[in-house]
Amino acid sequence: MAEQTSNESLELFIALSRASQWVNAHADRDIRQHGLNRTEFGVLELLYHKGYQPLQQIGGKVLMSSGNITYVIDKLEKKGLCRRRASTEDRRLIYAEITDEGSRFIEDIFPGHTTVIEQAAGGLTPEEKKLASDLLKKLGKFAQQSFK
Repeated sequence: MAEQTSNESLELFIALSRASQWVNAHADRDIRQHGLNRTEFGVLELLYHKGYQPLQQIGGKVLMSSGNITYVIDKLEKKGLCRRRASTEDRRLIYAEITDEGSRFIEDIFPGHTTVIEQAAGGLTPEEKKLASDLLKKLGKFAQQSFK
């Protein structure tokens, strides 16, 4: 029984890794066409949907190290898509916020990006997508809690 569970877990890991690789390939190709990489897009999308964010917290929200965040924000600033601003309450705290140009950029490309993701996930029915999403959230939460 333990061997079967182990095999099922390995099969799940392989299937999850391959599916993620191919869905990400679709997303990456689309994002690159707009002059960004996945991390830059993720940060910009976060700032667009959630508003200004402390630099120290962005990494955890887009799953990257804080050292890389500085580099990504620098690149987005050079493109005019976001800017830094100091906190009025705590001078040590620096926020990143999306610019008007960054908002227009996201508003321009997001509908097409959504279509690309829908096409990549087109092999599943809406019900299967919901079930897969729920199960992957459950798996992710357990894996995170059990990581020591």
